Amino acid sequence: QEQLVESGGGLVQTGGSLRLSCASSGRTFSSYFMGWFRRSPGKEREFVASISPGGGATYYADDVKGRFTISRDNAKNTVYLQMNSLKPEDTAVYYCARGSSFHFFTSWGQGTQVTISS
Repeated sequence: QEQLVESGGGLVQTGGSLRLSCASSGRTFSSYFMGWFRRSPGKEREFVASISPGGGATYYADDVKGRFTISRDNAKNTVYLQMNSLKPEDTAVYYCARGSSFHFFTSWGQGTQVTISS
C-alpha cells in the first residue's frame, strides 16, 4: 500500500516561507489527485490546496490563494506546498492526501508541524 510521508515543517516568523514536501512510496502516484490539508489546535481539518494528476490544474482555499502554491513532480513521486507570506493563523499540522478528485481524498500522511511566530 502506498505511503505518504510529509517533511519540511518547522518554525518561522510571520512573513516567512516554508516548502513542504510529501513523498509517495507507490508506483501509481501520477494517477492520483493530491492535496494538502491542515488542522489547527481546536479546529477541524481544513482543505488547503489540491492538484490534478498531471499537474496542470490546481485548486486553493480562499485564505491561502496568492500565498501558497501546490506543485508536483511525478518523476519523483512528490507533491510540494510552497508557503509564502506566512501568518500566525497558518500554524497547524499539515497533511498531504491522495484522492480521486479535487475534493475527495482517501489516504493521508502523518502530518508535519508548521508554526508561525508573531
